[in-house]
Amino acid sequence: MSGRRDRQGVALARVRAAYARNAEADRPEIWIDLRPQAEVEAEARELDARATAGERLPLAGTVLAVKGNIDVAGLPTTAGCPGYAYRPEQDAVAVARLRSAGALVLGTTNLDQFATGLVGTRSPYGAVRNALAPERISGGSSSGSAVAVALGIVDLALGTDTAGSGRVPAALNGVVGLKPTPGAVPTTGVVPACRSLDCVSVFARTLGEAEQAHALLRDAPPEPPARRPGSWRVAVPRLDQLGELDPGWAAAWTRTVDRLAAAGAELQPIDLSPFDRAAALLYEGAFVAERYTAVGEFIDAHAGKDDLDPTVAAIVGAARDIPAHRLFADREELARLRAAAMTGLGEVDALLLPTTPGHPTLAEVAIDPIGANARLGRFTNSTNLFGLCALAVPAGTVDGLPFGVMLIGRPETELRLGAVARLLDPRPVALRLAVVGAHLSGQPLNGQLLALGGRLVACTTTTPEYRLHRLATSPPKPGLARVAEGGAAIEAEVWELPPEGLGRLVAELPRPMAIGSVRLADGSNAAGFLCEPTALRDTADITAYGGWRAYLAAQAHS
Repeated sequence: MSGRRDRQGVALARVRAAYARNAEADRPEIWIDLRPQAEVEAEARELDARATAGERLPLAGTVLAVKGNIDVAGLPTTAGCPGYAYRPEQDAVAVARLRSAGALVLGTTNLDQFATGLVGTRSPYGAVRNALAPERISGGSSSGSAVAVALGIVDLALGTDTAGSGRVPAALNGVVGLKPTPGAVPTTGVVPACRSLDCVSVFARTLGEAEQAHALLRDAPPEPPARRPGSWRVAVPRLDQLGELDPGWAAAWTRTVDRLAAAGAELQPIDLSPFDRAAALLYEGAFVAERYTAVGEFIDAHAGKDDLDPTVAAIVGAARDIPAHRLFADREELARLRAAAMTGLGEVDALLLPTTPGHPTLAEVAIDPIGANARLGRFTNSTNLFGLCALAVPAGTVDGLPFGVMLIGRPETELRLGAVARLLDPRPVALRLAVVGAHLSGQPLNGQLLALGGRLVACTTTTPEYRLHRLATSPPKPGLARVAEGGAAIEAEVWELPPEGLGRLVAELPRPMAIGSVRLADGSNAAGFLCEPTALRDTADITAYGGWRAYLAAQAHS
C-alpha cells in the first residue's frame, strides 16, 4: 500500500476520536470555546486530501488545543475574561505555524485569568480539575491545555509561560511541558501577561512530540553554545535547599537524582540562593508592574464586574502604584543575581529541580489563594527573568499522583535538555501496544493496562485498511480485522508496557481476541488486539463510526 493511500481518512478519524474522548471525559471546564465537530471534520477532510496528494504535512492528523489568551482566527480571545473578548481575524503566529504543518485546532482552553496564576482556579469559566485527581488543582495558568493533553483529548496544546504556567500544569497532570528560550517563538497574537517575559509553550504526552512542535514553532533552529565533550553534566541542589516538600516528594526527588547518576550523568552541586531570590522578585518586586501595563486599564475600568477574578484583579491593581525607582533598583538586583546564577551553573548542561514543591487540593487553594500560588512558583519563577529555557517531564508518582521534575538550561539549549531528560526514563525497555476498544482510556478494561505498568504515549489511528465490528461480549468490545479492500482508518491509542506486562496480558487474553501486528497512521507497526475472522460472522460492522468511542457515543444519543 502506498504512503499516499495510507493517509486517507486519518485526520478525519482522529478528529472524531477526539470529540468522542472529550464527551467521554466530561470535563466542560477545559474549554472556553470548542469548535463545532462538523466544522473541524470539514477541515480534516481537506487535510486528508492534501496529504493523499503528497503534500508534506508533518502534523497531519494531529489535534491541537490553544490556550485562551492566544489568537485563533474566528474564535473569541478572552484571556479568561468574557468582557475582554475580541474576535481576531488571523491566527497567532504560533497557531499559524502548527496549522500550516497539518495540526487541527479543536478550540481554546480555560486558564487563570489574564495568565495570572499557577493554580488553574482563577477563572469565571470554572476551576479546571486535575486530570487524574479531580479534587486537586490542575495547575495554571495553562490549565485547560495541560488537562486536554493529559486526558487524551488532544495530541498537542499551546500554553504560555511567564512564571511557570507551561511547566506547573505539565508536572501536576503527568505530561511534558517545553518552555523555549525567551524570544525563540514569536508571541505575536498573544495577550501579554508580562510582555518582556512571556513565552509560548508546548504540552505533549511524549518528549518527541513536544520537540517536534517546538522545532516547527521556532523562527530558526537553536544555536546552543559550545560545550566541553564528555558526559552530560547536571547541577543538583542539596535536598535541604529545596525547602518544604509535600510528603513523599523528597523520596521521589532522591530516586530521580539516583536514576540520573546511574544513567551516567555527572552530577555537580549548586547553590540555589540566586534562583530563589530572583523568583521572589517576580511578584514581590517591581516586575509585576508589567502586568498592569498589559491589562491594568481594563481591570480599572471594569472594577467590581462579575467576570473579573478578584484575586487576579487585586494582584494587577496593586501593581499600579509601584514607583519607577523601584523597577530600576530591581533590575540592578536581577542583573547581580543572574550573574551569580550563571557562575553557579558553570559548564553544566542543565539544572535539575522539582517542578513544584507539592500538589494542593482545590480546597487548600481556596483557603489561601495567594500563598498556595506563591509556593507553586518557588522553582519556576526565575527562569524567564534569567532568560533561560526549561523542560518539565514526568518522573514517577507519589501516592498515585504525578511527580515531575524540571530541567533548566542556558539559552538555545532545548535539545540538550531533551537529551538529559531521556536519561530519566525509568523504563529501559518498553513494548508498544495499539488498542482500539475496551482498553482505551476511560473504558472498562483500561485499568488492566495501568495495573501492568502501561503508559499512554499516542492517540492516533490505524492505516485505512481495517474494519471494526461489535462483538457480543461482556463488557462490550469491538473486533478489529485487516482487509484487502474497503478498509478505513480506526481510532487507536498506543500504550507502552514493560515486556512482562505485555506477556501477562497476552497470556490472559480471551478468545476470540488475538495479538497481531497493527499498522498505524505514521507507517509504523505495533502489537495490537485483532479478532479471529470466524468471530466476526453475524456481527454489526461499525467501521463507519471511525472508532469504538464514536460508536458508543452515537448509541448513547440514539
